[in-house]
Amino acid sequence: MSQVLTLWNKTSTLPQGKRVFSFLFGQKAPYFASIRPRFVSIEPHRVELLIPKRRRVHNHLKTVHAIALCNGLEAAMGALAEVTIPADKRWIPKGMEVAYTAKATSDITCVAETDPEQWTSDALPDSGADLPVRVRGFRDDGTVVIEGVIRLWVTPRKQ
Repeated sequence: MSQVLTLWNKTSTLPQGKRVFSFLFGQKAPYFASIRPRFVSIEPHRVELLIPKRRRVHNHLKTVHAIALCNGLEAAMGALAEVTIPADKRWIPKGMEVAYTAKATSDITCVAETDPEQWTSDALPDSGADLPVRVRGFRDDGTVVIEGVIRLWVTPRKQ
């Protein structure tokens, strides 16, 4: 089991445990701390987190800034990759393609998802593979404000 999933399983059931996990995740990857992600659920193939709408992530329109949205999607994708990838593989982000579909006028829920068959040995050859992770961000009313794909480069872990 991955370190991320082990930590999530230990902390998420405790009082304020999800906040503790979210803080620790931000400490391990400090560039995520600026958006203060609050992880809601972490499991293989699906991660959900919340970006609180606060002044620090606003743009000039007082909506959540596009780059803060991308940062939230990447945090969700990174947690998903860590808890889903086979132990003999490693990953690195290769690229991100997103569309901004509505104003981000509330807290934003970021979701990253993959299908189990994407992570099989057939789909991940030893020569490396491009693996797309579907990502979306929703306002409180369910409106999609950002959606796209983050591509991972998955290769065998060095022995």
